[in-house]
Amino acid sequence: MSHGATAEGTKRYAEKFQGHAAPGHFRQAQGLTISSLGIGTYLGPPNESADASYAAAIVAAAEAGFNLFDTAINYRFMRSERSVGTALKVLANKGFQRDEFVVCTKGGYLTPDGAMPPDPNQYFFEEYIQKGVLNAKEIAAGSHCMAPRFLENQLARSRKNLGVECVDVYYLHNPESQLNEVPKDEFLKRIREAFRFLESAAGRGQIQFYGLATWNGFREQQAKASEAMQMEEFVRVAKEIAGEKHRFRFVQLPYNLAMTEALTLGNQIVAGQPKTMMEAASELSITLVASASLLQGQVAQNLPSFVAEALGLENDVERALQFARSSPGITTALVGMARTAHVEANGRLVQVEPAGLAEFSRLFERGEGA
Repeated sequence: MSHGATAEGTKRYAEKFQGHAAPGHFRQAQGLTISSLGIGTYLGPPNESADASYAAAIVAAAEAGFNLFDTAINYRFMRSERSVGTALKVLANKGFQRDEFVVCTKGGYLTPDGAMPPDPNQYFFEEYIQKGVLNAKEIAAGSHCMAPRFLENQLARSRKNLGVECVDVYYLHNPESQLNEVPKDEFLKRIREAFRFLESAAGRGQIQFYGLATWNGFREQQAKASEAMQMEEFVRVAKEIAGEKHRFRFVQLPYNLAMTEALTLGNQIVAGQPKTMMEAASELSITLVASASLLQGQVAQNLPSFVAEALGLENDVERALQFARSSPGITTALVGMARTAHVEANGRLVQVEPAGLAEFSRLFERGEGA
């Protein structure tokens, strides 16, 4: 019995916004009803005022029509997870139920707890190596680990930080960072061991789905890229472990007006045929989540005029988010909202229908001609 998001709960959530949310704002993915925009919690200082500001923003986002919350154990030294946990408690007091929200976090990076310790090396040695959670050989790039014992430790911490029994989507965080350090066969062996652990965690109801949250891994031209990854390989591993009912169902990758590879780059091979990430995800039953929808503000201003002509709307922030969430194949576009003012600004899009294929085609025709 999972105490996470459910088909009934997420549908109940969407129904609260009937008559307010535009058609297409809520989508179906993996049996859940998920908002087309989700709240991200990456940036900000590790202090109490940012903690409180994030918690208030997450509550406001839930009240505005966003039911996917994305975080990671290393964001703000575990404080972002705790802000999500605080928000979930507040929302429960306001009559929302846990099964209405899709709570996502990530593990893989070594992170201190709450603040940077005076001697990080000593902290990690005492906290992880001495306690047998990991050994030094399992660490890549000085900061990354996918060993099952480490993931077990991190998932337990994340569940405690979030105050949840079940994490809905648990991502391996930037696994491609290990590809520069270990040979491909060793990398896939580590992935297999991690997936085996994650399937067992799903079996215990500690997570509902798992996935990969990536930066470069799925955006590279295959031939020359050291960090390039193939989604079909990961699906094959998951199926070898758990058959067709495997829980590897989510991939997060950067996607925005400046980074359109998921839509335009045919760098994936599925059944011997070149595909884009969006095509590959569709064929392999993987849900795609767009991160960096505003590229930390870089695509939120001074966009070319043809973008406004194609997408309309009031400002470049809205146009950038509209592009990311309207792309065929993206279920949810994440946007960092560290303050309630951000939620108020982005919440307008709940009432706006996502762009259709005609507007999209116009955008790309103009873009290529520009």
